[in-house]
Amino acid sequence: MQKHRCGWCVGDELYEAYHDKEWGDPVKDDDTLFEFLVLETFQAGLSWITILRKRENFRNAFDNFDYKKIATYEQPKIDSLLLDAGIIRNKLKINATISNAQAFMEIQKEFGSFSNYIWGFVDGKPIKNTFKNYKDAPVNTPLSDKISKDLKKRGFKFVGSTVIYATMQSIGMVNDHEINCFRYNEV
Repeated sequence: MQKHRCGWCVGDELYEAYHDKEWGDPVKDDDTLFEFLVLETFQAGLSWITILRKRENFRNAFDNFDYKKIATYEQPKIDSLLLDAGIIRNKLKINATISNAQAFMEIQKEFGSFSNYIWGFVDGKPIKNTFKNYKDAPVNTPLSDKISKDLKKRGFKFVGSTVIYATMQSIGMVNDHEINCFRYNEV
């Protein structure tokens, strides 16, 4: 018998693997949180599958998502990223990734970790939604509005409410698996 999955991922092996192994699992380590923030930033205005297909290219181009290195990128590195056909070559998003790495480390200084900061918005516990169909999930919420506003105040770019809600879904701050999905109770 085949497992029931959320409708958004069915039919694509890469999507299904991401859904089955990562999407919605609570992520608390800063390295992975930064990776998702970078990927969701680049996803703005594009489909998630486009980003997933380029994920390894992003990993290689951005020094394994090492925010300490990324925070120090200078023009020659930016120029090489703008020529890298394996990633999304958007100058504003590339520059945002660098400034976001710097802001990320400022949050770490203030809160001890980015995880403490971001998970503090939900008291460390995921919000468990009850959607029968993935299409019923919102693209943003008052909470994602609040987080987006706070991140922008702290110098982050490309962190609109929709990007933040997608990040919340991917890092497990909200469980938006369909209630009949096999992953719903796993996460």
